[in-house]
Amino acid sequence: MGNGVRAQQREQTRRTLVRESRRLFATQGYASVHLSEVVQAAGVTKGALYHHFESKAALFRAVLEEVQQEVAAHVAATADAEEDSWNQLTSGCHAFLRATTEPSVQRIMLVDGPAVLGWRNWRAMTEATSGRHLASALSALVLEGIVPAQPVAPLTHLLSGAMNEAALWLATSEDAADLEATRQALTRILEALRAK
Repeated sequence: MGNGVRAQQREQTRRTLVRESRRLFATQGYASVHLSEVVQAAGVTKGALYHHFESKAALFRAVLEEVQQEVAAHVAATADAEEDSWNQLTSGCHAFLRATTEPSVQRIMLVDGPAVLGWRNWRAMTEATSGRHLASALSALVLEGIVPAQPVAPLTHLLSGAMNEAALWLATSEDAADLEATRQALTRILEALRAK
């Protein structure tokens, strides 16, 4: 068996472990998942799991990275479909809110993420994905004069925090009208940023 085949098998094992643990973390939550369940679902040995991930937290981190990258890619694709910078910002923010209110994404990305990795590590990961897109969109709007000249970092953190908090609140809401009301509130907040 050549090295190329072995490398492919290792990558396939890693992908299977991430896929199965993602499903388990999303449905049961990090604290309730045992590594024995992961290896059984993935059809591998514990040794194979530890070859790829040193701990349950490392496995969770890989799952979280995948979820964050998917959300960021979805937000970027939605924003890029718009012609002008303002619509890119608003459609991207609404796409983020929609994506993060999906229960499995929410549990991994917003509930367990900060708890498992610690707030600082989780924030750094968030800033590297969705936060980077948001900062870029806001920077473009400031350059174009659509948003008044101001430091972009505080604005990025304020908007990001507001959207994360809204998504967490919507997770516990039992009123279907809350999502539309939140979308409308987000639109008003964004509109308030525009230069008059």
